[in-house]
Amino acid sequence: MSTLDRRAFMAAAAAGVVAPTVVGAKEAAKGMDWQTMSLTERNLAYNNVEHVGPDFARKKTEEWAAASKDLREKRPQHLNLAYAQGERTKWDLYPATDPKAPCFVHIHGGYWQRGSKEIFACLADGALARGWSAALPGYTLAPDASLTQITKELRTAFDWLATQGAARGIAGPVIVTGWSAGGHLTAILLDHPKVTAGLAISGVFDLAALRDSPHVNDKVKLTEAEIETLSPMRLPGVKKPLSITYGTGELLAMIATSRDFHAYRAQAHLPGDLIPVVAANHFTILDELRLPNSGLTRAVLQLAERRAA
Repeated sequence: MSTLDRRAFMAAAAAGVVAPTVVGAKEAAKGMDWQTMSLTERNLAYNNVEHVGPDFARKKTEEWAAASKDLREKRPQHLNLAYAQGERTKWDLYPATDPKAPCFVHIHGGYWQRGSKEIFACLADGALARGWSAALPGYTLAPDASLTQITKELRTAFDWLATQGAARGIAGPVIVTGWSAGGHLTAILLDHPKVTAGLAISGVFDLAALRDSPHVNDKVKLTEAEIETLSPMRLPGVKKPLSITYGTGELLAMIATSRDFHAYRAQAHLPGDLIPVVAANHFTILDELRLPNSGLTRAVLQLAERRAA
């Protein structure tokens, strides 16, 4: 069996736990290795909205936005705290009763061009129910900001949290989570001194795969330098716990990038679990974080108990 065929078999096995039909080796191989795809295939391979359907994606987003609106109305004391000069460069903080409680930080997704902290606040429900603090940063979106600027903004955000968080009731260890584009940003920001550990949810970890995807790069406009310096798969691993999760109902290429990045870190003996969420797609996987006893919420709680190697 060739290397490509072995990878195809692994992809089919990962997807087969929920797929009603058998994934053929040829189709799985295309899903596993973006370098073998045509441009059309590559574009579809990472188009999560098309995979679940625009109506489904819109419905889930509306559900999150409504639940987040309720949370923000109930806890308005520390919203829209500026960490830099920008319309979106602000924090929403939800401090726990105990200032030293761990803090769940979530970086929103949307392929660096959509989304907001206001939509995804409800993802803190699980951590808040367990007595944690929570915090969500905003950031400038593409095309108004390059990916380089976005990462710099978020580093500034964590600098601010390190110096200003305690005054607002957040002084415990920070566990950063992020979904989709936020999953990528979680991996990039793991090296920040304020971050204790991370959970990357359904991210893309080699940006070269997105270079020719119009639904991403028409606005993000990745440069070759950014692909080299902002792809976690092309950087030295950070010696902090980073768990990586994906839904088994996601696109094969999305499954592959999470599995490959976990393997990349495992080769360097870096800590962190690989967590497949059975039957979840790219959107429904987030519902796990809203539940205090779900597998992903427990994974976040466990990260607070681990320390860098």
